[in-house]
Amino acid sequence: MKLILIVAQALIVARSLEAKTVITASDSPEESRPSLETYMQERKHLIEKEQECFLGSKIILNEQETIVNKCLMKLKKRELDLGYKNSFNFIPARHFFEMLDNINNSALFKFIRKLPKGGVLHAHDTALGGTDLIVNATYRENLWQKGSFEDLEGPKFFFSRVSPGEGWQRVSDVRVGMTDVVYDAKIVDLFGLYDADPINTYKSIDKVWQKFQKMFFALEPLVTYEPVWRQYYYDSLQQFYDDNVHYLEFRGVLPNVYNLDGKIFNTEEVVEMYIEETERFKESHSAFLGAKLIYAPIRFCNNTVADSYLETAVNLHLKFPNFVVGFDLVGQEDTGRPLIDFVPKLLDLPATIQFFFHAGETNWYGMNADQNLVDAILLGTKRIGHGYALVKHPHLLKEIKRRQICVEVNPISNQVLKLVQDQRNHPAADLRMLKQLAQNSIEYSAMAEAERKQALKSWQHYWDKAMHALAEEIVQRRSEHGCELEALFRPQKPSKLANVEHLH
Repeated sequence: MKLILIVAQALIVARSLEAKTVITASDSPEESRPSLETYMQERKHLIEKEQECFLGSKIILNEQETIVNKCLMKLKKRELDLGYKNSFNFIPARHFFEMLDNINNSALFKFIRKLPKGGVLHAHDTALGGTDLIVNATYRENLWQKGSFEDLEGPKFFFSRVSPGEGWQRVSDVRVGMTDVVYDAKIVDLFGLYDADPINTYKSIDKVWQKFQKMFFALEPLVTYEPVWRQYYYDSLQQFYDDNVHYLEFRGVLPNVYNLDGKIFNTEEVVEMYIEETERFKESHSAFLGAKLIYAPIRFCNNTVADSYLETAVNLHLKFPNFVVGFDLVGQEDTGRPLIDFVPKLLDLPATIQFFFHAGETNWYGMNADQNLVDAILLGTKRIGHGYALVKHPHLLKEIKRRQICVEVNPISNQVLKLVQDQRNHPAADLRMLKQLAQNSIEYSAMAEAERKQALKSWQHYWDKAMHALAEEIVQRRSEHGCELEALFRPQKPSKLANVEHLH
């Protein structure tokens, strides 16, 4: 399942209870305890008040949604019961890499895949699609490699009609010597973070970030070949669409793209490629609403480079106002330049350029990384990427709610990048929450008002259609199989190349 969007929940505000008798910590030891009846009333009231704070609590399910929700909650409860009996095998309690097969075989996961998701609002250009798309690219003609997979940095790749120089070999020739099966597996290992023993392989957040960043630098010459660049983006849209995602907003560093004639495409030409491929995809996928780009260069830069980034942001926004909709800075916050360094320059940007800052993607408290949350809020960010450290900043949480700032929560990314180990620390969902998440993905998008209204209308159409089909199927299967819900979602053979959710 794709990267999933969630609005940060506010702290529970103390409210006066409506019941006549309120159980309190009393200074007087002589006060009598409440009756059992009063106690149970207050208990029920307190639980109801807490449930009112949950995301989606205000949504009222119709008859079909209620049928679907009962099925969803039964599948969820079955997994919770199994996990409670043996927490070691409970999927959210273990590392994502260790539980991939379990996730792919989960009836609950397959159920959720069927639901219309609305949009994905947190994704990155060269991490949009599954590793299988990278493997596919290595079968193209004119691809060369230098070095072997056993080298510390791995091989280098480049597309060219002739050898780029000494030591380069055609990938097609290397494949003959290794076999396609072995070569494909090497590519998956090279361009993925997956490890069978992730806890010991990645000892710290810095260790996994080093692999993460090195992976993308090695990947760049392979995916920035124009035909691959276009195909990778188009096929990524297809993978989103297959998961019932009908809209995408993604961050992009806009690297140089090249072709076999030696042409280097500038940033404007790269954006035009995105627009062309988006329109081509929409032509054959009528339910797809479109995509927009947030220009997001690397935060590891000096002031001169930063000035060039901001100039590019302004130029792209002026030329493509309906596609290049905002600005962000990406890269590890713990070691990168903090937002406060860029504030004087950011304040000079046109107000029509929206901010979508990564902030608080850290476990530290009182350091530059979590202080990025302060500057993101004050700069008027429309959304916050990750915001993991927000739970340590209660006043900032209140400000985010007051200012209606959306938080893009990425549980799997947070786990893989060593911020959290046990996903039980992230909220679980019923159908109301999933429905609210889908609506929020459109409500907090960078769409113009007219686009947003049309998108919500379209999403509602596909949501109602899905609810009708699922409810009908559930009722039919109940009558035929005695409520054996797993029959609706039979496990498929897991694939090591498949992505359950994009990491970052």
